[in-house]
Amino acid sequence: MASLQISDFNSQIPVDLLISYVFQLHTNISKLESLRPSKQVNALFTQLVNLCTLPSSIDVRALPQDLQLKRASLINLCGQAEGLMELEFSTFITKTPKPLNNLNLFPYYGNYVKLAKMEYNILAENGAASPKKVAFVGSGPMPLTSLVLAASHMRTSHFDNFDLDEKANSLARRLVSSDEELEKRMKFVTKDVMELRESLGEYDCIFLAALVGLSRDEKVKILGHVRKYMKEGGLLLVRSANGARAFLYPVVEEHDLVGFEVLCVFHPNDEVINSVVLVRKPFASN
Repeated sequence: MASLQISDFNSQIPVDLLISYVFQLHTNISKLESLRPSKQVNALFTQLVNLCTLPSSIDVRALPQDLQLKRASLINLCGQAEGLMELEFSTFITKTPKPLNNLNLFPYYGNYVKLAKMEYNILAENGAASPKKVAFVGSGPMPLTSLVLAASHMRTSHFDNFDLDEKANSLARRLVSSDEELEKRMKFVTKDVMELRESLGEYDCIFLAALVGLSRDEKVKILGHVRKYMKEGGLLLVRSANGARAFLYPVVEEHDLVGFEVLCVFHPNDEVINSVVLVRKPFASN
């Protein structure tokens, strides 16, 4: 399959062609022996990302059931590959003399810098430029959003980062340990979000990473749990996906956010992949 470039399409890629290419890539990725970074793995996922960031009018909700199942499988494969890539680069970067100066070795570092700035701007526009305490759920071994926000945008905020994987948290701690000031403001906790209850009420703002809850049912369950225990007036920033980007990440619809006040929905049209949905837990009426 020839590599696609954005320049191949002046306006937007036809939906039928997009679907054909995406599921051909899904077939090729499914046949890989390993999803660890390699020339072949990197080439296939680069093609997929390039394809899914082309202008397109696709609505993935209209896909038939068999393709919905393939899309779910593809999102799962993307999640696995992303986790393995972060693990490999975090392991490598933690061994360098000044790890935080070498974060740009991670291939998608520039995307995270843009995404974090976008998210900060959205929070600032909604009165949360410098929250006292922030939770990031699903931080992984390369907690780039927290690092960029803590170092560049929220210089007084305390970040509690939650991940299921202790190895991921151990690597993240080693990345941050090279900076005494950041280390004081960033904790890494190995815990499932569904095990967090009253402690969720401590946070002014909670981030929910895109790959926390891969299926809609899981995502809705997690959103309901967070809403139950977070503080009234607290903000929840949820990552989603729009258009063809929904082949890479799960979509969060407004009707999945029952009981929240939706403040902002933003869909990027550049190389940033994730959409951002900002919601608030309303104050209980007297």
